[in-house]
Amino acid sequence: MRKYEDSYQHKGLRKKLINHLREKGISDEQVLRAMEVIPRHYFLDSAFDKIAYEDRAFPISEGQTISQPYTVAYQTQLLQVKPNEKILEIGTGSIYQATVLAQMGAKVFTIERQKNLFEKTKQFVLKNQYPTIKFFYGDGYEGLPTYAPFDKVIITAAAPFIPPKLVQQLKPGGKMVIPVDEGAHQRMLRITKNDDDSITEEAFENFSFVPMLTGKNG
Repeated sequence: MRKYEDSYQHKGLRKKLINHLREKGISDEQVLRAMEVIPRHYFLDSAFDKIAYEDRAFPISEGQTISQPYTVAYQTQLLQVKPNEKILEIGTGSIYQATVLAQMGAKVFTIERQKNLFEKTKQFVLKNQYPTIKFFYGDGYEGLPTYAPFDKVIITAAAPFIPPKLVQQLKPGGKMVIPVDEGAHQRMLRITKNDDDSITEEAFENFSFVPMLTGKNG
């Protein structure tokens, strides 16, 4: 049985990482505070314990990754999270991104299409600490119409297009952060849903994500 410990060394490495993110242009202090509190090494295999606070992605399982901290901070900053907002996350993965949102006071509804990864959410070590995260097994392109509308939507995989059903599930005035395009790199977009159901797009930096696939696996 793995023993989880958040040592002074881990906390020191986190502080160093947060300073690095500031230097890279992350300015939302709420995002930085949340990431400084959360022990990222808990979300990785114990073999990565000593390097968990390097600013890079790591493999988890099922061919998926835990995004690099800069990417998590960047997407979260674009989302402009406010306490008590309902946020739909597509791609639970390691649960790290969902935990950052919950630490910021959001109510998180997160979907995972990989059955094995979804099953692991039941053993999530911080589950009692973050009761506002609700886990679902399903197809991200379908969203969660039963729980809609959402204030915000965040997609943590590369989509070939903006999924229309996810736009439908946004409140008027709501925002979606999504990496769009096939190939090696994606444009980070922020979509705002207007009162007439049209959308406004803003484009930001390029990133590299695993592809967002349809259906459920497993």
